[in-house]
Parts: sequence; C-alpha cells; structure tokens
Amino acid sequence: MKDQSRREFFKTAGCLTIGFSLSQLPLAAAMLPTQELPGNLRDYADIDAWLQVLADGSIRVFTGKLELGQGIRTAVAQVAAEELDMDLSKVTVTLAETDVTPNEAYTAGSMSVESSAMSIRYAAAAARQRLLEMAAVRLKVPAADLHMDNGTVISGNQQRLSFAEILDGKQLSGEIKMPVALKPKDQYRISGTSVHRDDVALMVKGAPLYVQDLRFPGMLHARVIRPAAYDAKLQHFDEQAVRAKVPGLLQVVVNGSFLAVIAKVEYEAMQAQQVLAAHTEWSAGTPLAGADDLPAYLATVPVQTESVREKGAKLTAPATHQASYFKPYIMHGATGPSCAVALFDKGQLFVWTHSQGVYPLRAALAEMLQLPAEQIRVKGVPGSGCYGHNGADDVAAEAALLAMAVPGKHVRLQWSRQEEHGWEPYGSAMLMNIAAKLDKDGHITHWQYGLRSDSHGNRPGGKAANLLPARYLEKAFKNDRSGSYSGGAYRNAEPYYNIPNQQVDAHFFKGPLRVSSLRSLGAFGNVFAIESFMDELAEQAGKAPFAFRLAHLEDERAVAVVKKLQELLTKATGTGGARLSEAGTSGAATGTGIGIAFARYKNNGAYCAAAAQVHVDQSGETPLIRVEKMWAVVDAGEIINPDGIKNQTEGGMVQAASWTLLEQVTYNTQHVTSVDWYGYSIFKFNQAPAVEVALINRPAEKPLGAGEAVQGPAAAAIANAVYKASGKRIRHLPITAEQLKG
Repeated sequence: MKDQSRREFFKTAGCLTIGFSLSQLPLAAAMLPTQELPGNLRDYADIDAWLQVLADGSIRVFTGKLELGQGIRTAVAQVAAEELDMDLSKVTVTLAETDVTPNEAYTAGSMSVESSAMSIRYAAAAARQRLLEMAAVRLKVPAADLHMDNGTVISGNQQRLSFAEILDGKQLSGEIKMPVALKPKDQYRISGTSVHRDDVALMVKGAPLYVQDLRFPGMLHARVIRPAAYDAKLQHFDEQAVRAKVPGLLQVVVNGSFLAVIAKVEYEAMQAQQVLAAHTEWSAGTPLAGADDLPAYLATVPVQTESVREKGAKLTAPATHQASYFKPYIMHGATGPSCAVALFDKGQLFVWTHSQGVYPLRAALAEMLQLPAEQIRVKGVPGSGCYGHNGADDVAAEAALLAMAVPGKHVRLQWSRQEEHGWEPYGSAMLMNIAAKLDKDGHITHWQYGLRSDSHGNRPGGKAANLLPARYLEKAFKNDRSGSYSGGAYRNAEPYYNIPNQQVDAHFFKGPLRVSSLRSLGAFGNVFAIESFMDELAEQAGKAPFAFRLAHLEDERAVAVVKKLQELLTKATGTGGARLSEAGTSGAATGTGIGIAFARYKNNGAYCAAAAQVHVDQSGETPLIRVEKMWAVVDAGEIINPDGIKNQTEGGMVQAASWTLLEQVTYNTQHVTSVDWYGYSIFKFNQAPAVEVALINRPAEKPLGAGEAVQGPAAAAIANAVYKASGKRIRHLPITAEQLKG
C-alpha cells in the first residue's frame, strides 16, 4: 500500500454532485411498497450523501459501513451499477469515513445490505431519473424515449450525451422524497448475480490491503504496557532501565495507569515494551470469580430480571421435559491482531482504524481526549478482523493518545497476539434453562425459558468509558456497563414456533470478564439451546426431528427452508442418510449421525435451516469427534449477490463448528489465561468440514442480512448429530472428548 498523506485522507476532488426532488415518474418504474425512505436515507436525504458522478462519468458510491468480509463493497456497487445501467468496473466505493460518508453508526446486526445498500439503491434510482430528465431537455425528446448505457444517455434516434455532458460542470443538490422509481427487477442484469469480491485475490497474494499494512513516511511505532489485571493500578516503573537496554526508545508516555512506549522502529518498540513490563509494578487488582466452575458460579451470581415474553398460561404442572445448557466465554480470535495509525497535527487528529463504527468512535474519542468532534477525522480501513466488537476501537484510542504526545508524526500501534486474546471484549458466557409440556399428540402446549447472560453490547457508542485506555487515565472514565445493549442477550430467545403458552425471561449479571458484541450475539447460545431442546422434545414425543419442527411452524418461508434442507440431505446422503437425519427416538449410537436445526435470525431476519454430519470414534481411549459435512438453506429475501451470501454462510458454519467443539476463554483469579492459539484452540484447515449452501431467492421480498443467520442452527445441528452418533446428549459447550467419556 503506497504512502498516504493527509491530503489523500480526504481526497474526493474531481467530481460532480447531483441531487433533486422527483415530480414525474415513468409508469413502468417499480415503486417502493412503503412510504418511508429506507435505511439512513431518512437522516441523509440528499443524494450527494450517497453517490457522486465523477468528471469522467464514473460513479463514486459512499457507504457508512465497513468491509468486514461480508462483501458490502461489492453489494453496494452492484445496486448502484444496476440502477444507473453502468458497468460494475465504473463504480467505486468509499467506505466509512467521518465527514465523507453518511453516519450509518455500526456495521453490525447483518444490516449492511438491508440498510446501506438499499439507501444507495434509492439514491441511484433518483439520480437516474434526474439525469434522464436533464438529458431530455438537452435533446428535446421525452424522457421516456431515453435509456442509459454505461455512463451515456441515448435517445431512440441514437443521439448521445455522456453524464459529464449532461451535468456540464454543474453540481446539483436536493432532497430525495418518496415515492422513488426503481428499475423493474425483471430488467436486472447485475443485481442478483454472483460477483466475486476483488479483495479476495489480494488476500491470497498477501498484498497490502488491511490497516495493518498502512505505512507513512517517518512513521513511529508504539506499544502499551498492560496491567496485571483488569483494575490493577500502576505503582512504579523504571524508565532508565528500558532506556539503557533499548537505545532506540524515543518516549515513554504515562497518564495515570496508562503506560506506553514510542520508538522509530517496530522491533525497538516491542523490545521496549518487554523490558519496561519487567520493570513495572502494579497493584493486585480485584480477584476474578468463577474460574474453577463457571456454570455453577453463573447460576448463583446476582441478576436483574427482564420479562421478554409472556403469552398465555404459565407452566404450572410438571414439565414433560426440562434441560439446562451452557455456552462459555468465546473470543473473536482475529487472525490479525488489532492495529491503528493516528496523527495529531495542527490541532487536528487523524485516525485510521478497522473500527466497525467510525462516527461512534469519533464521539468517544472526543470525550476521552476533550477535543471537539470536528477536529477529529476517522477513516475506516478494513482489518484482518472479525464480526463484532474486538480490539479495533481500543487500539485506535490508544494510538490517538500516543499521537497527541508526538505531534506531527504518524504513530502506528499494533497489538500482539497475547494482547488481542487477553484484552479484547468477549462474547458473554450464558446459561439457558428450558422446560416444556407436550400434549397427547406430541404438540408443545407450554414453554418456559430462562437465560442468564452478561451484556452483548458495550461498543463505544460515543462513550469514552467503553474504550479500554480511558479506564486507566489519570482522569479515568468508569465503566459500569450502564447503557449496554441488553437486547443482544435475548436475541432469538423466543422460539419461532407455534406454541400457545410461553414465558421467556432474561436474567442479567455482571460477569468477571470484559464482554461486548460477537457475531450473532446471544442468538448463538439461545438457538443452540432451543434447537437442541427441540430434538429432545421430538424424541419424547416419538417424532422425527424434521416432522416435529414442521408440525410447529406456521410461517411458509420457515417451512420452505426446512423442507429444502430435507431434500438436500436425501439427495446428498441417500436413504441411509435420510434415516440418519430422521433417527433419534431410541438414542442408540450409530457412530455417524446427522443433526438438524432451524432459526430465523432475530425472528425477523433471514431464515436458516442447517444440518451437520458428525462422526464419533469411541474405539480408542479418547473419543474423536469430526464434523464431516455441513449443509445450510438460507432465505434472505431478495438476493443481491448469491456468491456473497454463500461465502458468509459457509464461513459461518465453519466458525460455529469451531465454537461448538473447541473454543472457550479460560482465566484464573487474576486475568485471562488463554492468550495464544495453544490456550485458545480454533479449527485448523484439516478440521474444517465440507460445506454446501442452498439459497431460496425471493425477489419480491425485501433483502435481509444473512451474515449471522447460520451460527446458532449450526451449533445445534452439530450437538444433535453428536447425540445421534454417540448416544450422549451434550448440553455444555464446547463439546469435548472428556464429556463423551463421562
């Protein structure tokens, strides 16, 4: 990646901006079935907030979302190119950048396509109509007689005007108002087709792509010396000791209990960090509870209770079946540890970051640094990262603090693997207790669900207290988790089945470890529990897993994905495979088993049915568990890029398999102990199963985000398959050989 200057940071020159209000629409245009502007168009109703026509006639699109591997850069380019009849090669995308792109808050919740891409679709459609109207005046023909072709407007008698000629150097602006004419979907040629992401080739080649690859002339390097525990305080450090051993050390920065070093060379910064850490004393900090038996501890820790759903009568009679499930703390485990670059120059702070929310981060930095927000510029750069709130915001805040200590110099701060594993916010541990009653026909009449969880959302959100370094400053910001997102814990806690009597309660605790958002939030644990329990109830009722679920589903789209999964299994495995997937009434071990599961993400998002084929070898002293193949069927409404949805679903299945069989954060009374890939195991390449994804396209329905739909169903499918294969029902994650032996 070439060196970047401050000028390039905000360089968007050489463009013509367009915007307007619509009055007349062609009869053939598709109309939005709602009277509201989609997504963030309600906040940014000017077309110049979303796209620009450049001087050469190409299109620059602005999205407030960051590319995390979900393919948003490709999807938004597709919808813009489609509405403007452009070749995809003539559409470029500018990702999240304060004062350049719209403030779309966070890239989270599988909302990138549903909000940002749809906003850009309507902005592009509005731009199309205005360009046609302007061309009609110039060519003296009706707008209905014109069509577009790759940056050119063409009349029936082949008169042509380029976009640049139509605009004639002018900049147009105005408000987009409903209704907006969309291109009829039966005329689509780009949207709805598979377009491969162009960044994948760069990843494979190891080309400069990520924030970790950024380099600037004269850039300095920094490292932070971490406390011994979350709330440990700095007691003493020996600066002379480190200066004697690391001549390249430029500066030691200390502010309260925040301690860091800056050097000219990265290796010298690493050396200084190690030496100074050995010559620093910290207070002991508050001991962490629950390390020896986390499930037992979480069952007794004080909670605040919130009723999530009460429907019909409560379960008072003895339950037909009840069970408890557990999910441990899990981490993002980003392949590339968090990194950021910052520059403080002439009163302006510039930050390059892979944060998933550049505007909320800017607001939090403003509070922490006591700088006006307008003096802070935050540019999103893809990172080798993850879905969720990892260390990206924290490292950006630390880099900003250090840049202010050496004005006029770019400062790069790279976390180590141990820092990433030990200090990032984790996905909360959870306990789920379920009881249900069946009638004589095997239908669920009563359902009682109680979950225990910490928050699943402590992103910066404009609050300095949610930034790690802010807690250690001399004027520290106390993090009491007030204002954290409680709804993430009970995401998908309500079963998506027809059950007349339901009671769902969420019990919130403040656990020992730092927590925040991780892909799918509480849906992973909740769906794992619910769909495992559905298999157990099916066995109690003497029903096959597919038939039992279908008997409790009313939504036709839910029924469709479950039936499509059934077809896939029959085709892929034959009648023997079909018997494996339908087996389970006896609990007999077969060695190989197929388990299934279903959920609709957030109960209002994408539908997903998943299956897993698992082999359990119990012939040796230690049982061996292998996920051989996984299937998923996804209905995400209208599909913009089939390849993108398949990519996310395939990756989601493999990630969920790793969570289910291997991953858990460990800690002692002082701090986290799983600080490398030995202490925190993830799937290796040779453990990844074969995967197959089928999509149900519904062009008449609105697009739904699919990036987090498969995690919960995948985990439950594996647990159900392990039961089929081994005859042992494992309800505590991860599913280990030790549990199968016990």
